Amino acid sequence: MSSTDDVCVLVPTLEEAETIGDVVAGFREEGFDRILVVDGGSSDDTRELAREAGARVIEQSGSGKGQAVREAVAEHVEASYVLMVDGDGTYRPEDAQAMLEPLLSGEADHVVGDRFADMREGAMTRLNRIGNRAINRSFAAIHGQSYGDILSGYRAFTRESFREMNVTADGFGIETQLAVECARQDLEVAVVPISYLPRPDGSSTNLHPIRDGGIIFLELYRRTKTNNPLFYFGSVGLVSTVVGSFIGLYVGYRWFVVGISHEVLALVAAFGILFGVQLLIFGVLSDLILTLHREQLDRIEQIESD
Repeated sequence: MSSTDDVCVLVPTLEEAETIGDVVAGFREEGFDRILVVDGGSSDDTRELAREAGARVIEQSGSGKGQAVREAVAEHVEASYVLMVDGDGTYRPEDAQAMLEPLLSGEADHVVGDRFADMREGAMTRLNRIGNRAINRSFAAIHGQSYGDILSGYRAFTRESFREMNVTADGFGIETQLAVECARQDLEVAVVPISYLPRPDGSSTNLHPIRDGGIIFLELYRRTKTNNPLFYFGSVGLVSTVVGSFIGLYVGYRWFVVGISHEVLALVAAFGILFGVQLLIFGVLSDLILTLHREQLDRIEQIESD
């Protein structure tokens, strides 16, 4: 059996008429027959060109890349393996076999294509590079895992592992959620070096760096609640405690040195310190509960395996 027989190439699209035909043709040349294009209501010829190139095309019921991927895997993908790729022509079909190898060999449940391994000139702006680096480092610090390039749109995963994930993002936050879910469920993740190409002339990006970057950072922080509660509660608690302490020092200085009292600021300082300390304690307790929960799950798995 060919390594591509049980693989579905999943391509979420929106206004990709300039590139989708070449993308589909490229994967067909690599031997992939199951190519599913999920379109988000393009007003150009994206759907028609994808069909002409040999893809199966459906129009998603909602909007956003995340919703398109969830709907496709839940209702339209029958293959055991999914190769997810953007339809903008920035990823090479020639890297597909390397992406799938860790899945097909059973070494991984999820594969991330690392764009920084071979990023071509003009493929990413300096602002996007800085944002990507910051997000990757934040993820590694928070979740204790380094997946190289968690915002990469070139992914490969088993259908079953995806269905076990709690993926709710509708837009570009899906890549962040996938990375967090992999860390939370302790899935085997492989990072594969890939090439990242500039967008072809005539195509435009649907990504808005400031807006989407802010959404991704918020999603990354929100998801720490269930995977690293000490960071989730402790970071806010630490900030509140530090701010309250500085205000308290200012009030103390004004009282003892100048002789002027600031009752309202004193109350704010006290509230900030108490609130911060309570959040820090809550974070420690939550982290302890999460650790015990994971230990219990490990024991249950060991008993079941025996």
